[in-house]
Amino acid sequence: MINNRNPETPELTNEDKMARGSAWMTIGNIGSRLLGVIYLLPWIYWLGDDYLPANALFNMSYNVYALFLMISTAGLPSAIAKQVSYYNSINEYKASQKLFIRAMQLMLGLGVVFAVIMYFAAPALARHAGGGVDLIPSMRSLSVAILVIPLMSVIRGYFQGLQNVAPYAISQLVEQVARVGYMLIATFIIMRLGSGDYVAAVTQSTFAAFIGALASIAVLLYYYKKEKSRLDILVDMSPGNVKVNTTRLLLQTIREAVPFIIVGSGITIYKLVDQYTFISTMERFTEYTNQQLKSLFALFSGNPDKLVMVVIGLATSLATVGLPLVTEAFAKKDRPALAKLVSNNLQLYTFVMFPSTFGMMLLAYPLNTLFYQPDRLGTNLLIAVSFSGLILGLFMLTSSMLQGIYENPSAVLYFAIGLAIKFLTQTLSIYMLESYGPVVSTILGFSVTCYLNLRKLHKKTGFNITLTLRRVVLVFLLTMVMLVFAGIARGIFGMVFTQERKAQSFILILIVAAVGALTYIYTALKVRLADKLLGAKMASLRTRLKIK
Repeated sequence: MINNRNPETPELTNEDKMARGSAWMTIGNIGSRLLGVIYLLPWIYWLGDDYLPANALFNMSYNVYALFLMISTAGLPSAIAKQVSYYNSINEYKASQKLFIRAMQLMLGLGVVFAVIMYFAAPALARHAGGGVDLIPSMRSLSVAILVIPLMSVIRGYFQGLQNVAPYAISQLVEQVARVGYMLIATFIIMRLGSGDYVAAVTQSTFAAFIGALASIAVLLYYYKKEKSRLDILVDMSPGNVKVNTTRLLLQTIREAVPFIIVGSGITIYKLVDQYTFISTMERFTEYTNQQLKSLFALFSGNPDKLVMVVIGLATSLATVGLPLVTEAFAKKDRPALAKLVSNNLQLYTFVMFPSTFGMMLLAYPLNTLFYQPDRLGTNLLIAVSFSGLILGLFMLTSSMLQGIYENPSAVLYFAIGLAIKFLTQTLSIYMLESYGPVVSTILGFSVTCYLNLRKLHKKTGFNITLTLRRVVLVFLLTMVMLVFAGIARGIFGMVFTQERKAQSFILILIVAAVGALTYIYTALKVRLADKLLGAKMASLRTRLKIK
């Protein structure tokens, strides 16, 4: 491979690339998701008593939009990242560049087609979801975003394939800042200065996705222009041994992308199953009104999703960064490196997800108070959905790694098996457990898929199960130590700050989270686990902190 580095600059190892990429993707993914949570405080305050049905409309619209978005992008961003990484690894930069340009042209066309389809399908989609006519405007406003987001996504995929994820991460943050800024301004004007119509406020809040996408594209084009001179040199120096028919290559990439569409839409498909079965099933078995059912839907789907998806975003970051590295090791037929990458990815996943998930479960009540209102049912559902987030994140990570080693048929098959279990258990779960039912059936379905994914990964890569399990158990024990100290802090400071008020809940969350984070960081450094998972720089951090 052509090396564009200074000769004295050490080559980055896979672990270094993973750690650096994970850091950038965590900043972008989690930063953007945090912004997507923080906006709830003023948004819900301005919506007042209408916040539950408004949040239900918002999430019903976004669930359908997410599926249309996955189909309209044809899974190309991840597939482009994979193909770009592959061709660059064998020095064929010219092939990857041609593929990228043709993919952008295709994305523009697909964006227009699926935006039109979603716009005209909105009435039928809204009716069958149980949202009625109030749901139509927000669905149609999101169809505008589909015009441009496929183009944005494929540019991000290109940077991902170059293993330069900083522009990807920065564009995520800029997109979210623009989106949140627009939706808050629009909601304030409508609810406080205008008509007070919450349906109009939700419509403008969903239209904000288009505003955010435009801002993101501007950032990506800026970074592409900066990179272009370096890339042009690499393209000119490519040997050109691979004669690329870009049309055929693009069609091949789309075929590769179909599994990415199916698996990448996995969580969205599960949410749509809930959306199109919960209200209709509950109407058959209960006496709740449609408005009450929309509120229940918001409590188990809309409300906790906003918080839990911040944590799941960590898994998304790991999957996004790890895919090109896994593909590169596979392309080079470096089986030991591949096995080590898979094991490291799984360990790093638990290292980040365990403390985040269990910490959220511990703080579920004050979190629910802070972002929504004091409510025992909402709190219990947040705990249940937080636990399911562990399984959802593992699904995203393991499926991505399977696709990285070209086991696409297996990834799709295992997802289909899990989805079948979801369908088979959905009605009975709702009948027996009401709003908890969809969460339970989701856990069952994804758990089976994750087991099958892990079994296949071991068979194909031979990663060290014993070492991986030993490290996972160690992470779990450190997490339990963290929970003990955080739980004590919550008990002590809970006597001072009430969990029934937003401001005091916020202070309590900060104190308990700080105690938990410091405990976890200290113990991870003390037992040298951080060194093994995050690299040698952790040793210098331990020295600075005087931890022996």
